[in-house]
Amino acid sequence: MRPWRLLDTGVRSAAENMALDDAVLEARGLGLVPDTLRFLQFSPPAVLVGYHQSVAQEVRAGFCQSHGIDINRRLTGGGAIYFDESQLGWEVIAGTGSAIYTRDRGRLFHSVAEAAVAGLKHLGLDASFRPRNDIEVAGRKVSGLGGTEGDGAFLFQGTLLLDFDVDTMLRALRVPVEKLVDKEVRSLRDRVTWVARELGYLPPMEEVKTALCRGFEDVLGLTFEPGTLAPEEERLLAEKSTYYASEEWVSQVQTPDSQEVLRSIYKAKGGLIRVALIVDSRMARIKAAIITGDFFAYPRRAILDLEASLKDAPAEATEVVNIVEDYFRREDVHVPGVGPADFSRAIGEALERGGYGQYGITPLEASSIFTVGRPLSQMPPCSVLLLPYCAKLVDCELRQADGCTECGLCTIGDAYRLARDRGLRPVSVVNYEHLQETLAQCRREGVKAFVGTCCEAFYATHREDFEAAGLPGVLVDIDSTTCYDLGEEGLAYRGRFERQTHLRLELLAKVVDAVGGKH
Repeated sequence: MRPWRLLDTGVRSAAENMALDDAVLEARGLGLVPDTLRFLQFSPPAVLVGYHQSVAQEVRAGFCQSHGIDINRRLTGGGAIYFDESQLGWEVIAGTGSAIYTRDRGRLFHSVAEAAVAGLKHLGLDASFRPRNDIEVAGRKVSGLGGTEGDGAFLFQGTLLLDFDVDTMLRALRVPVEKLVDKEVRSLRDRVTWVARELGYLPPMEEVKTALCRGFEDVLGLTFEPGTLAPEEERLLAEKSTYYASEEWVSQVQTPDSQEVLRSIYKAKGGLIRVALIVDSRMARIKAAIITGDFFAYPRRAILDLEASLKDAPAEATEVVNIVEDYFRREDVHVPGVGPADFSRAIGEALERGGYGQYGITPLEASSIFTVGRPLSQMPPCSVLLLPYCAKLVDCELRQADGCTECGLCTIGDAYRLARDRGLRPVSVVNYEHLQETLAQCRREGVKAFVGTCCEAFYATHREDFEAAGLPGVLVDIDSTTCYDLGEEGLAYRGRFERQTHLRLELLAKVVDAVGGKH
């Protein structure tokens, strides 16, 4: 095997680094440069959203601007990350004719990730690959991974946290840290780790790079020769730098902030899909579709092209299915863990929300309603109202018990009165097992459907569990910082989340009126 080029491009701005990704990928695809392992660093610090993500949804732009943090977009998919001067990026950029390449992206991810894992072990870290795109140490993320393809070449990249500023990351990304206490920020900090934390010291940067190179040599059988940018790469970098610093690139994924937008959220095996549709209700046409999420798609333009195929399409679920399936048949598109049916279902659920106006529910409110088993319009009469214990006062004597004294100090009491006035039976769910037991008991009792409340993240994570329970239902999003925002879903699962949430009573009342006790 020919030696690979070892390319260290040093410390550069986010725009330069993104332009270099594109330049090296293009040059490799044209056969102008050899297969390459690149090291990169960032200054000033930067927030990088995934290729399919919206900056407005993922980044606290005001904080970033006031603290000198660049905002940019990666060529690869996945979630938003914070990248400061203390971190190291590494990238494999190779031709599709390379010995390590395979069209099975799962195998490709795994083999390259294992090479990086081997490198971290040379540093003394007990690292392991956690599919689909993380490397972890002791269950905590130390490196995120991603990839994309160009014409004739592919790029696989990772970040390595060396000495990390978690507090700045929490404030730069859309986590509501201004509402958190120190204990809660510590909880979020424990979801990631970094080299200095694990080793007790920060190794020199050159030592880290050498260890990573050894890992790639051991696992992939590579050898390296130090190199520099080729003249063609320098030319491409100069051409592309302005574009990658532009608003056109950074904000190319826009999610309209409008009450006329229909939204949905759907969790597929390969990632979370968010859909926003602008629909001309008079003409029954989709005027624009915006599909975002933390999934990976090959080629990079795949989702943009799918959105384009939906423009001016009939706003009918069956038509959407045909368009999406035809697109995937026609194009060489691969989205690991996400198939045409997943996209069709997510889009169809957004369209279904367009009919909520008959219940007095606005499109904006409709985005906070999640259905289980059946569309809202086909929901059987609901006779049970499931309420989360976390909406009770933290020191309430009934916080860990079913029931409510209706003292008026939290929204649970208002919800109990709403249930009583509408003829529903309220149940305070105290943990995940209690939820499952309650759904099973309702089914045995002949309950036809339920109304409930939970956060969007809980619904996305446990949607399959709700559907497996076999009882249709409607869920309303809660209105406050949740256990998922704080990284405390494990505590919430056991009924030990120590923070109070709040119910959206006005919307809950509309939903109860729409489906509660109807015949």
